[in-house]
Amino acid sequence: MAMPDNQRLSVGDTAPAFTLPDSTGKPVSLSDYAGRRVVVYFYPAAMTPGCTKQACDFRDNLSELQDAGLDVVGISPDKPEKLAKFAEADGLTFPLLSDPDKKVLAEWGAFGEKKLYGKTVTGVIRSTFVVDPDGRISLAQYNVRATGHVAKLRRDLKV
Repeated sequence: MAMPDNQRLSVGDTAPAFTLPDSTGKPVSLSDYAGRRVVVYFYPAAMTPGCTKQACDFRDNLSELQDAGLDVVGISPDKPEKLAKFAEADGLTFPLLSDPDKKVLAEWGAFGEKKLYGKTVTGVIRSTFVVDPDGRISLAQYNVRATGHVAKLRRDLKV
Protein backbone atom coordinates (compact mmCIF):
# COMPACT_ATOMS: atom_id res chain seq x y z
CA MET A 1 0.00 0.00 0.00
CA ALA A 2 1.54 3.31 -1.04
CA MET A 3 1.53 5.98 1.63
CA PRO A 4 1.97 9.67 0.98
CA ASP A 5 5.33 11.01 2.04
CA ASN A 6 4.03 13.33 4.74
CA GLN A 7 5.73 16.40 6.06
CA ARG A 8 7.55 16.06 9.31
CA LEU A 9 6.21 17.82 12.37
CA SER A 10 8.15 20.66 13.96
CA VAL A 11 8.18 22.34 17.34
CA GLY A 12 5.12 24.58 17.61
CA ASP A 13 2.94 22.53 15.23
CA THR A 14 -0.44 21.35 16.48
CA ALA A 15 -0.18 17.63 17.24
CA PRO A 16 -2.44 15.64 14.87
CA ALA A 17 -5.41 14.22 16.76
CA PHE A 18 -5.84 10.45 16.95
CA THR A 19 -7.98 7.75 18.49
CA LEU A 20 -6.51 4.25 18.31
CA PRO A 21 -7.19 0.96 20.12
CA ASP A 22 -4.82 -0.03 22.90
CA SER A 23 -3.62 -3.57 23.67
CA THR A 24 -7.06 -4.42 25.13
CA GLY A 25 -8.97 -2.89 22.21
CA LYS A 26 -10.03 0.16 24.26
CA PRO A 27 -9.90 3.42 22.28
CA VAL A 28 -7.29 5.94 23.46
CA SER A 29 -7.25 9.50 22.10
CA LEU A 30 -4.62 12.18 22.20
CA SER A 31 -7.36 14.41 23.66
CA ASP A 32 -7.40 12.09 26.72
CA TYR A 33 -4.09 13.79 27.65
CA ALA A 34 -5.29 17.39 27.18
CA GLY A 35 -3.77 19.62 29.85
CA ARG A 36 -0.85 17.26 30.37
CA ARG A 37 2.48 16.69 28.64
CA VAL A 38 2.69 13.39 26.81
CA VAL A 39 5.51 11.56 25.08
CA VAL A 40 4.18 9.96 21.90
CA TYR A 41 6.66 7.55 20.37
CA PHE A 42 6.41 5.49 17.20
CA TYR A 43 8.21 2.18 16.78
CA PRO A 44 8.29 -0.39 13.96
CA ALA A 45 7.26 -3.68 15.58
CA ALA A 46 6.45 -5.13 18.98
CA MET A 47 8.66 -7.94 20.29
CA THR A 48 11.66 -7.12 18.09
CA PRO A 49 15.02 -6.51 19.80
CA GLY A 50 15.28 -2.74 19.25
CA CYS A 51 11.63 -2.02 19.99
CA THR A 52 11.75 -4.18 23.11
CA LYS A 53 14.85 -2.34 24.34
CA GLN A 54 13.21 1.04 23.72
CA ALA A 55 9.90 0.03 25.38
CA CYS A 56 11.73 -1.39 28.40
CA ASP A 57 13.73 1.86 28.68
CA PHE A 58 10.46 3.81 28.79
CA ARG A 59 9.09 1.32 31.35
CA ASP A 60 12.21 1.64 33.52
CA ASN A 61 12.07 5.46 33.44
CA LEU A 62 8.29 5.80 33.61
CA SER A 63 8.05 6.87 37.25
CA GLU A 64 10.63 9.66 36.75
CA LEU A 65 8.88 10.80 33.57
CA GLN A 66 5.49 10.74 35.31
CA ASP A 67 6.93 12.60 38.32
CA ALA A 68 7.99 15.30 35.82
CA GLY A 69 4.41 15.46 34.49
CA LEU A 70 4.96 13.34 31.37
CA ASP A 71 2.74 10.47 30.27
CA VAL A 72 4.02 7.97 27.68
CA VAL A 73 2.18 6.40 24.74
CA GLY A 74 3.75 4.03 22.19
CA ILE A 75 2.28 3.54 18.70
CA SER A 76 3.09 0.83 16.14
CA PRO A 77 1.33 -0.90 13.23
CA ASP A 78 0.89 -4.06 15.35
CA LYS A 79 -2.58 -5.45 16.07
CA PRO A 80 -3.91 -5.12 19.66
CA GLU A 81 -3.43 -8.86 20.28
CA LYS A 82 0.31 -8.61 19.57
CA LEU A 83 0.56 -5.46 21.70
CA ALA A 84 -1.10 -7.34 24.59
CA LYS A 85 1.53 -10.09 24.35
CA PHE A 86 4.31 -7.47 24.17
CA ALA A 87 2.98 -5.62 27.23
CA GLU A 88 2.60 -8.84 29.20
CA ALA A 89 5.98 -10.29 28.20
CA ASP A 90 7.88 -7.14 29.19
CA GLY A 91 5.70 -5.71 31.97
CA LEU A 92 4.88 -2.57 29.98
CA THR A 93 2.50 -0.39 31.98
CA PHE A 94 1.92 2.51 29.58
CA PRO A 95 -0.54 2.43 26.65
CA LEU A 96 0.57 0.71 23.44
CA LEU A 97 -1.65 1.75 20.57
CA SER A 98 -2.40 -0.07 17.32
CA ASP A 99 -2.24 1.76 13.95
CA PRO A 100 -2.37 -1.10 11.40
CA ASP A 101 -3.40 1.15 8.49
CA LYS A 102 -0.47 3.49 9.39
CA LYS A 103 -2.71 6.57 9.04
CA VAL A 104 -1.58 8.15 12.33
CA LEU A 105 2.05 7.21 11.68
CA ALA A 106 1.84 9.01 8.32
CA GLU A 107 0.12 12.08 9.83
CA TRP A 108 2.96 12.42 12.33
CA GLY A 109 5.63 11.95 9.63
CA ALA A 110 6.66 8.65 11.22
CA PHE A 111 6.06 6.50 8.13
CA GLY A 112 7.92 6.85 4.87
CA GLU A 113 11.29 6.33 3.26
CA LYS A 114 14.18 5.45 5.53
CA LYS A 115 17.58 3.82 5.30
CA LEU A 116 17.84 0.26 6.57
CA TYR A 117 21.19 -1.51 6.28
CA GLY A 118 22.20 0.88 3.51
CA LYS A 119 19.04 0.38 1.45
CA THR A 120 16.16 2.83 1.07
CA VAL A 121 12.93 1.20 2.25
CA THR A 122 9.45 2.40 3.17
CA GLY A 123 8.47 1.76 6.76
CA VAL A 124 8.01 3.09 10.27
CA ILE A 125 10.50 5.83 11.15
CA ARG A 126 11.37 5.47 14.84
CA SER A 127 10.26 8.85 16.16
CA THR A 128 9.51 10.56 19.48
CA PHE A 129 7.45 13.64 20.22
CA VAL A 130 6.50 15.58 23.31
CA VAL A 131 3.08 17.18 23.15
CA ASP A 132 2.56 20.11 25.51
CA PRO A 133 -0.61 20.66 27.60
CA ASP A 134 -2.06 22.85 24.81
CA GLY A 135 -1.69 20.08 22.18
CA ARG A 136 1.35 21.53 20.43
CA ILE A 137 4.58 19.74 19.60
CA SER A 138 7.31 20.85 22.04
CA LEU A 139 9.88 18.26 20.90
CA ALA A 140 10.11 16.34 17.63
CA GLN A 141 12.83 13.72 17.04
CA TYR A 142 12.98 11.49 13.96
CA ASN A 143 15.23 8.49 13.27
CA VAL A 144 15.99 8.03 16.96
CA ARG A 145 18.08 5.13 18.17
CA ALA A 146 16.33 2.43 20.19
CA THR A 147 19.24 2.11 22.61
CA GLY A 148 19.97 5.09 24.84
CA HIS A 149 17.09 7.14 23.45
CA VAL A 150 15.17 7.51 26.72
CA ALA A 151 18.31 8.68 28.54
CA LYS A 152 18.84 11.29 25.80
CA LEU A 153 15.19 12.30 25.99
CA ARG A 154 15.50 12.77 29.75
CA ARG A 155 18.58 14.94 29.23
CA ASP A 156 16.81 16.98 26.54
CA LEU A 157 13.80 17.47 28.85
CA LYS A 158 15.95 17.93 31.97
CA VAL A 159 14.10 15.09 33.75
